[in-house]
Amino acid sequence: MITRKVGRTELQVSALCFGGNVFGWTCDEPTSFSVLDTFVEGGGNFVDTADVYSAWVAGHSGGESETILGKWLNQRKNREQIIIATKVGSRMGNGAQGLSRHNITKGVEDSLRRLQTDYIDLYQAHIDDQDVPLEETLEAFNSLIKAGKVRYIGASNYTAERLTEALKVSLQQGYGRYECIQPPYHLLNRATYERELEPLCLEQEIGVITYSSLASGFLTGKYRANQDLPSSPRQNIQKNYMNEKGFAIIDQLDRIAQAHEATIAQVALAWTIARPGITAPIVSATSVEQTQELLQSVSLRLTQEEGETLDQISSWQ
Repeated sequence: MITRKVGRTELQVSALCFGGNVFGWTCDEPTSFSVLDTFVEGGGNFVDTADVYSAWVAGHSGGESETILGKWLNQRKNREQIIIATKVGSRMGNGAQGLSRHNITKGVEDSLRRLQTDYIDLYQAHIDDQDVPLEETLEAFNSLIKAGKVRYIGASNYTAERLTEALKVSLQQGYGRYECIQPPYHLLNRATYERELEPLCLEQEIGVITYSSLASGFLTGKYRANQDLPSSPRQNIQKNYMNEKGFAIIDQLDRIAQAHEATIAQVALAWTIARPGITAPIVSATSVEQTQELLQSVSLRLTQEEGETLDQISSWQ
């Protein structure tokens, strides 16, 4: 398994990150344990979750994913081998949200308890909170670093402008800085990251951990032109990609996949993994077979011509 450093940290993570959003949602506890075991057996060591997962499910309030992950870590006794990333700031079932000092301080204690650990490798602001000064947010995170509860911090869903501001505050105050960013990124949504975040991240050596890496399942090739969209928890998201450009990308991925005896999902991920500055795409799976398939994307090497063809057909410029 290829490993990469997150930003300027000492964290060496697998070039594929397992997304824990499915734990306690579309993936029950026994299945979650099985896919995590498979991910680790395949060389993976990087798992991303959030305190809010899966508060959107009826009867849930958040923390379900972290709880399952914590049970797995405790049973497998492998905490030191796994890089755990989690997030704070989204609205929990009890109404708590935001990046105030109070919410971050309480949120980390709740996450540590659920994860059954005394430290978090990468603690991330889940969503920008412009109602709270960046100085307060970053001071709170820095206190957690000093206390040894958090090793490094990162951000998710920040614009390039806000990330730049945050980096300036950290530099001026001597705080730990955001070492990574989590943007949505895939062949059908390149502009959100590439337009402004990419040059900033390359210049400042910010790690990039992409989410929605398979376009909520669209880039698996399950959906084709002139076909009805199957019932899915993500079907409304997937409809956004069912257009001429989306199906043209699927057709090209299909041709490349056949040449490599690979799957469309593997090719789509291989393209992302090979992009400049990308640390790891986040992927989720709900079965051992899916996990094994996704792991193989790391070793798939596209030719220069194949990469350029995908670049051209998916261009936003």
